[in-house]
Amino acid sequence: MKITKILFAGAIALSATTAYAETLRWARAGDALTLDPHAQNEGPTSALAHQIMEPLVMRDMTGKIVPALATEWGPSAENPNIWTFKLREGVKFHDGADFDAEDVVFSLNRAMTKDSDYKELLASVKEVRAADKYTVEIETNGPNPIMPNNLTNMFIMDKTWAETNNAVKVQDYEGGEETFAAKNANGTGAYMLVSREPDTKTVLKAFDGYWGKGEFPLEVTEIVYTPIQNQATRVAAILSGEVDFIQDVPVQDLERVNAADGLQVKTAPQNRVIFFGMNVGDADITADDVEGKNPLADKRVRQAMNMAINREAIKKIVMRDQSIPAGMIAPPFVNGWTAELDAVPATDIEKGKALMAEAGYPDGFSIRLDCPNDRYINDEAICQAAVGMLAQIGIKVQLDAKPKAQHFPLLSNLETDFYMLGWGVPTYDSEYVFNFLTHTKGEKYGSWNATRYSNPELDAKIVSLASNTNLEERNATIADIWNTVQDETLYIPIHHQVLNWGMSSKVDTIVAPDDVAHFKYFKMSK
Repeated sequence: MKITKILFAGAIALSATTAYAETLRWARAGDALTLDPHAQNEGPTSALAHQIMEPLVMRDMTGKIVPALATEWGPSAENPNIWTFKLREGVKFHDGADFDAEDVVFSLNRAMTKDSDYKELLASVKEVRAADKYTVEIETNGPNPIMPNNLTNMFIMDKTWAETNNAVKVQDYEGGEETFAAKNANGTGAYMLVSREPDTKTVLKAFDGYWGKGEFPLEVTEIVYTPIQNQATRVAAILSGEVDFIQDVPVQDLERVNAADGLQVKTAPQNRVIFFGMNVGDADITADDVEGKNPLADKRVRQAMNMAINREAIKKIVMRDQSIPAGMIAPPFVNGWTAELDAVPATDIEKGKALMAEAGYPDGFSIRLDCPNDRYINDEAICQAAVGMLAQIGIKVQLDAKPKAQHFPLLSNLETDFYMLGWGVPTYDSEYVFNFLTHTKGEKYGSWNATRYSNPELDAKIVSLASNTNLEERNATIADIWNTVQDETLYIPIHHQVLNWGMSSKVDTIVAPDDVAHFKYFKMSK
């Protein structure tokens, strides 16, 4: 296969041909869930938001943190609990309003409220304040060594626009709320919203007043974004020239797309792990056939399930070698990852059966597995493979696969006992994983922890990470937390996902490890 391999540290190759501006027709399996920038911390939702809105700092196409709405930042020399951000002057929102510190204070306070899906990233924040029109101070409860890392997807709204349009409150997405901010957007980004038909088509156009003119290629002047869930239809669209760029070429079609005239496939490891989560905390669960108890609460059952999953078979057969089997739920990009923790457990059906019998389930049990069918690469097919694998240790799995818009609320509302999830780590630090997936679910932490796992001692260690500037000590705490997570078998890791971007040969870009296509960086040629 002549697929171009793109390394994480690679540089953007600039086209030697004459550049020109044009429409880019973009497709991927699923749509953004909402336009409210703080309502859903979900990949495709953030990817669309990044075209329209901006954070204080962002990651470029190589994963490096670079300036966005802030030009300088650092901890205060007088008070280590304060991070100071100098804001970019002369920035305009799409409606012509001026950007200043008031918008940052409003947006970060909004992102810390109950319905925000980003509140864990700001859990250590005591106060956000404007020191002057273009200076913002973020004061934390203790020195936070990685505050900028936590802000790369923290989008800034226009305070006046939000107040005028009754959009001060974050959309309650899980509760089914519809708001003005869910369907409309006013950002400072390179592209402004023209039209939005959820799950059908979104059109963006270049913002004439963008501050980044001259700093970025900005050769894409219009973006037409079309979600195409069906794999065959998505491939047919790029083969026919109906679209120019698809973010998720099905693994079985990589050779076909890459061999087609005028097309290319670029691939790279993604900063994302795919895994199964289990309700380990409730005394009884509803998705099984065991009366009066919860088989998933027994660690031996979870261990048996973990060793029943044949990750190499999934890699070879389901993923066509386009995955990296995983033993932990953090990718290699992340501080705290080690090869030892990520060692893949050996598939051992006989030992799994013995553990099931020891736990009191010699004949197994039945359970429902909730799985998305339009979010991750071959998500439903992975779940189908797991059904057969778990059957070998006596667990009869009923698969319920549905679109992510219906799947994710099951986790948020604790309406699933066994589920698939994928997790990327935009901060590149394990604290992000622990805050969302391991800490007890509550107002400030654990919003994606559907396992019902609660460990106050572990919670205290997780919270301590936000204010420990002794990096050696902090990393030791991270390792300690991972040891507990691994020992408890809270999750069943499947693999580190690999990205396959398919595009017209006129499109020139590298593959971003966070799977966010920042179109302002794209080069276009005839």
